[in-house]
Amino acid sequence: MNYNIRGENIEVTPAIREYVEKKLSKLERYFGETPEANVNVNLKFYQDKTSKVEVTIPMPHLVLRAEEQNVDMYGAIDLITDKLERQIRKHKTKVNRKFREKENFTAMFSNFESVEPEFEEEDQDLEVVRTKSFDLKPMDSEEAILQMNMLGHNFYVFTNADTNQTNVVYKRKDGRYGLIEAQ
Repeated sequence: MNYNIRGENIEVTPAIREYVEKKLSKLERYFGETPEANVNVNLKFYQDKTSKVEVTIPMPHLVLRAEEQNVDMYGAIDLITDKLERQIRKHKTKVNRKFREKENFTAMFSNFESVEPEFEEEDQDLEVVRTKSFDLKPMDSEEAILQMNMLGHNFYVFTNADTNQTNVVYKRKDGRYGLIEAQ
């Protein structure tokens, strides 16, 4: 795995770089062969003495992403490694369950090794408990944000009046807004 480690308001020292690479390299054991992946790591340090670590690992059929905020930078790196491990286990469990049900193994995920059965119960939280249907009204993103705020939701699905594509606006943790456009 290739590591791209950036720091915002913090210098990425060789010690921090080595610690990040050591911790994240432990994820390689979940794969039959070491994946060709670019690991993007953003380290941020805020004025209130907290640090934030963001890790993104894009792979051919899966994107692993996690972020963690903590007072201790090294503690945040440890927590983020645990989060990524849980994501991999959950994904592998889901893939293995799908293959068992269909009994049709494809080469698409053949680089994953088997999963211990003790983690299968984590997948139970993925049940759809409610389905909604509604008409998408054409509007711009500003109107969609107003609609979202009026409803008290943290996201809103709409048809973009300019492109006629389905878009989503959402409220970010920092209080600003994001826009997701379908391609």
